[in-house]
Amino acid sequence: MMKPILMLLTIIAGFVAAESILGYWLVYRIGYGAFAILALTIAGTFFWLWVKRSTPLALGMAFGWAGAACVIAWWWMRNLLDRPEWMQESSLLFVFLSLYLVGAIMHLDVIGRSFSLSRVATFAPVIVAFLLSLLAALNA
Repeated sequence: MMKPILMLLTIIAGFVAAESILGYWLVYRIGYGAFAILALTIAGTFFWLWVKRSTPLALGMAFGWAGAACVIAWWWMRNLLDRPEWMQESSLLFVFLSLYLVGAIMHLDVIGRSFSLSRVATFAPVIVAFLLSLLAALNA
């Protein structure tokens, strides 16, 4: 397998080349669709690893990748469907976002236990993330 930096540069070059031939929006849709499908595949793999009890992080990874797949698929489908009105302010997106956040919180919990951190220290990044996001949203 290629080294990660070389792989990153190759994919960036591929997107830039494809954009010059196919245009931004088609490449955007292709990229988002591929990511959503791959993320769902990875989520399924981690769920299978959790079922097999292979690693304590597997369920958090399954939730996180499933959430990523759903959130990205939401934006992908929204653009493919030409931004339908029902997707503009749909609370359904919050279900998918919640799935993603549960994966992140489960990761922090496993990491916190690995370092014998208190619950407050483990979940402080979650609280800080929401507070920073709130501040950014209020100042936008």
